[in-house]
Amino acid sequence: MVAAAPSGTAGSEAARLGWLDTLRGIGAMAVVAEHMLPWVVPGLRPYWFNLGVYGVLVFFLVSGYIIPTSLERHGDVRAFWVSRLFRLYPLYLAVAGLVLALAWWVPVREAVPRDVSAVAAHATMLLDVVNVGGIVDTMWTLSYEMLFYLLVTAMFTARVHRHSGTAAVFFGAVAVATGVAVSSPWVTGPWVAVGSCAVFLAGMACLVSGRLRTAAAAALGLMALALLLLSSRIPWFGAAVLAVMFAGTAIRRWEEGSGSLWPVAAAAALVVVSPVWAVQAGWWWVQPGVWTTTIALAAATFAAAMAVRRRRMPRFLLWLGVVSYSIYLLHHPLLRYFVVVTGDLRWSPPWVQAAAALAILGLVLGASLLAYRFVEKPMQERGRRLARRLATTPRPETGRSVRSGTTAP
Repeated sequence: MVAAAPSGTAGSEAARLGWLDTLRGIGAMAVVAEHMLPWVVPGLRPYWFNLGVYGVLVFFLVSGYIIPTSLERHGDVRAFWVSRLFRLYPLYLAVAGLVLALAWWVPVREAVPRDVSAVAAHATMLLDVVNVGGIVDTMWTLSYEMLFYLLVTAMFTARVHRHSGTAAVFFGAVAVATGVAVSSPWVTGPWVAVGSCAVFLAGMACLVSGRLRTAAAAALGLMALALLLLSSRIPWFGAAVLAVMFAGTAIRRWEEGSGSLWPVAAAAALVVVSPVWAVQAGWWWVQPGVWTTTIALAAATFAAAMAVRRRRMPRFLLWLGVVSYSIYLLHHPLLRYFVVVTGDLRWSPPWVQAAAALAILGLVLGASLLAYRFVEKPMQERGRRLARRLATTPRPETGRSVRSGTTAP
């Protein structure tokens, strides 16, 4: 999971998108609570909905709402991907490096394979859809962010990007169908991660250089679909996530007057029923009551923020949104380190648990502030500068320059 658009934008643009930062702040803290409460204050963890899934669904709606229109507004695939890569990878690699550097103290998760497939899967961020565990537990959501970017890029270059409502309904239907028919990945093995990494790197080279861009975008989009359907860890859930993200895009189309809300309603209904007949329907978080409540709360949170989007948002929530990517990636390893130092806190007196929870929050927010200040922000600025230069550089395929604001792919 990642902030959907570059935070820290100055002026009116930042004010206009403040409600999205607010949503990111809420989503990030929900995920922190989902991981912290069972380890530190288990008595406060709710089971009538899933805090973590709620948080990531809010994030996915935000990504769906902002990412495709950001690409369309600038009309430059190269600039878009340079901006995305500078947004995603610096902190991601820094956190991975931190976890590996401290592996002598707190070993890397057993879910991470000890072979080349782990390197390949982390290089692409396609961890969950190649069935490889991430060095940090929360990295799984980045798989679906990356899938969404690949699919949006393919749709944009094929000039079918306006059909986001259809895509939402399609992936909702896929979620229902795979939930019934697919109990585990059909294609497995280290070669899936290695092969997809080779295609990904070659495709990214083409997209960023501008050479064979259309063919590369199509190949990456087809690969994304194949991985989702054939090798993802929980195929129905991955399809449901993409339905949610494209529903966010459809909401933006409706807001702009270029689309209808009926695909959003249809996709939501399909997502709600998608786990009902799934093999994994016994899991507590996909029980009909819990799953439906979680989705309803995420949708209501997004709708409420959208309804007040022209109002001034609380500064603290805005700040949480700005550093939400750091919060998201850092909190889980920091929580593991904290518990290793303190020991098991689940049966400690309430005042000890409360003090520990406050200490963890202070540690996570402080570390996130530093990570944003010294890793995220400078790399985002470099990415934006490079993206602006690329936006006025002649494309190798056409010899024409691309100016900010063009919409032709």
